[in-house]
Amino acid sequence: MPRIRYALLLIAALLGFAPMAFPAETLMHEFPPGLIVPPDAALTPDFDVEKATQAYMNLLSPAQRARSDAYFEGGYWLQLWGFVYSLGVSWLLLANRRSARLLEFLERVARRRWLRNILYSAAYIVAVFVLTLPLTIYADYFREHAYGLANQTFGPWFGEQLIGLGLAVIGGSLFLAVAYAFIARFIASWWIWLTGFTVVFLLLVSLVVPVWISPLFNDYKILADGPVKSAVLSMARADGVPAENVYWFDASKQSDRVSANVSGFLGTTRVSLNDNLLEKTSLPEIKAVMGHELGHYVLHHVLRIVIYDSLVFALGYAFINWSATRLIGRWRDRFSLRDLSDIAALPLVAALFTSFLFLATPVLNSITRSAEQEADIFGLNTAREPYGFAMAAMRLSSYRKLQPTRLEEIVFFDHPSGYTRVYDSMRWLKENPAAGAHAAAP
Repeated sequence: MPRIRYALLLIAALLGFAPMAFPAETLMHEFPPGLIVPPDAALTPDFDVEKATQAYMNLLSPAQRARSDAYFEGGYWLQLWGFVYSLGVSWLLLANRRSARLLEFLERVARRRWLRNILYSAAYIVAVFVLTLPLTIYADYFREHAYGLANQTFGPWFGEQLIGLGLAVIGGSLFLAVAYAFIARFIASWWIWLTGFTVVFLLLVSLVVPVWISPLFNDYKILADGPVKSAVLSMARADGVPAENVYWFDASKQSDRVSANVSGFLGTTRVSLNDNLLEKTSLPEIKAVMGHELGHYVLHHVLRIVIYDSLVFALGYAFINWSATRLIGRWRDRFSLRDLSDIAALPLVAALFTSFLFLATPVLNSITRSAEQEADIFGLNTAREPYGFAMAAMRLSSYRKLQPTRLEEIVFFDHPSGYTRVYDSMRWLKENPAAGAHAAAP
């Protein structure tokens, strides 16, 4: 146990060197409120898409680009170390029969198997939360503050982590209890049944999030009447989105990032944007962003992504069905494991599924990225604000690398890169020059 503890601390220490390479004055860049149109991006008879795109890229200084690249590329290493860390946690829970002893205790206090599985799942989720807390604190608190991307002090931040833990215990325990019921009932085909349940579970989550989950972290209020509300509702009506109001939420208490969403279905649809988007951008940018979010709703991206991701998960479940059975047979005596339906083997199952998802990262990212690019084009056609969308993409450069290689974008990006988004905006403008007539003069 001391060796594992020291190894985890060493990983956190090694990771800690990354953000400190940049002095404080280069860690934060923020464009002033209002639409910015670089001179070389102005619509002229000889308008050039690539030249206009590069003009937006040049809005950042070399130091700011270096800072943005370093933050995003550091995330690549965090994915690797997070994967290694999670394997260490699984090993720690299996070692010295810890997982088996927990189940033996629960067998003495709970007669029904489904109740034991729920209790074990809850204890497992809490244990993983505690064991991964050092890396979570570094990655999501200290590193974010080092790059000037977070506003909360530790107390409120940690309070939100505990809320997330409570939600994970409730939802995760339910999901795992059902999963192990399938494993026990359908020995050979459980992974097919679990794939179907995964689709239903994820859709239920998307149904309840806007109404019951999101308000646990932010206050949602109806946006006052004005140009923003009128423009957003007009686009929503034109696109057939059943929204009677626009909501804003206080994301600035957590960070300065701009964001918006159109979430829910079956009567829970909510169009929302955060206060950063309202206060730090312009009306053309807000329209462009909201057009993008409306695109997700109209194009049914939530349903499509849930189905596609669940198909990837199905392969992961099948991989577990094949590999876990063999490993349990090999390590049965060492860890006191019985068979795949024994929930004491959950740390092993988690390690195998984590390994599969780590290797499947490019596939999962590409599924999301393709939907995001479709929503980009939908938003351009709906809002007709190419300069607004280009500027909104540039504002995201505080924490997203602007111009990755093609392979890098496929593997690590779950959204189109900033360069891709600006280029798409300028290409759209070239083909729709009338849309640029109302843009502010550079």
